[in-house]
Formats: sequence, structure tokens, C-alpha cells
Amino acid sequence: MQVDRLQAQQQLLNRLRSDDKGALQEIFQDNYQKVCGAIFRLIKDSVTVEDLAQEVFFRFWQKRHQIEITASLDAYLRRMAVNEGLAYLRSRKYFTEEIEPHSAQISDGGTAEDRFLHTELEQNIRSAIDGLPPKCRMVFQLSRYEEMSYQEIANQMGISIKTVENQMGKALKILRQELHGYLHVLLAILLYGW
Repeated sequence: MQVDRLQAQQQLLNRLRSDDKGALQEIFQDNYQKVCGAIFRLIKDSVTVEDLAQEVFFRFWQKRHQIEITASLDAYLRRMAVNEGLAYLRSRKYFTEEIEPHSAQISDGGTAEDRFLHTELEQNIRSAIDGLPPKCRMVFQLSRYEEMSYQEIANQMGISIKTVENQMGKALKILRQELHGYLHVLLAILLYGW
């Protein structure tokens, strides 16, 4: 089941890379609502959400020759959607109006340092996730980025729920070890909604 889905995804991506606009249309139809949902979590304006969702697919088409998808197309598009929403918020200075007052509480006037640490943390998180063993990484990404339940992950990957639990536990243990120096930053993010 998982193999068939991955093969179908790969065929669709191959069509996309060969400039087949029909492939983009299929991807758009299958994922538009998911992309809108991911953006809507950040921005509660439906008109803006639709504009940003269209921008996600436009950028996806522009990047079609460079796209490398390691987990799933859904996760890739969801990540693009979140990034598009965050970029929009930054450009509208929502972050400076709503988040920097909290950052000032974390460090006396250290908002530039906070932003630097946040960027560094994002890079280290991506690096740590990329460094996970393949099966472990896929379980983690399906759980965290696609918000799938353990049962859904087990069904999609053709493994038992116990294996999913073990792989998730392994992923979290590795990530804790890799990111232990950033626990204070993670705590600030959780407390102040960075």
C-alpha cells in the first residue's frame, strides 16, 4: 500500500518535472484545502489565506525542477504553506507588534539576539531531523508535519503501531540529544509563543 502511494507520488513528480501542467493541477486539487488549512492556523483571514495558498502552488511550480521530497508531497506542501504564512506575517510586521514585547521580557533589549537564536534553532532542528535514520525520520515527519495519528502512520507505512511508537520514541530521544543546548530557547518559544 505504502509502496503504491510512493510510486504514484514519484510518477506525479516526474510528470511535474517534465513541465506537465496537468500534474500541477492534480497536486493542486488534492492539496489545496490542506494548504489553506495550514495557513489558516496562522492567519485568520480567508481571502489572504487563499492568496497565500495560490502563491504556494505558484512557487511549487517555479521550483519543480529542483524539488527533492524525502517524506511525502503532503508534508512538503504543508511546510511550504507554513513558511508562506510566516513570511506574510513578518512582512506585515505582525511579529514585531505581537511577539517582540515578549522577546524583550526574555532578554533586556536583546531582540536581535533572540531572532538570531530562533534562526539558529530552526537550522539545527532541520539538521537534526534530516540526520534521523530514514524510517525514524518518516515516522516523525508524518506525525509532526502531517499530523497523522500513529494508526494512520502504521497503515500508510505498512508497519505496526508498536513500531511507530518505537520509532517516534527513538526520534524524540535523538532530537533531545542533538538539541540539548537549545532547551532554554525552546522553553522561551513555548512560554512566549515565539
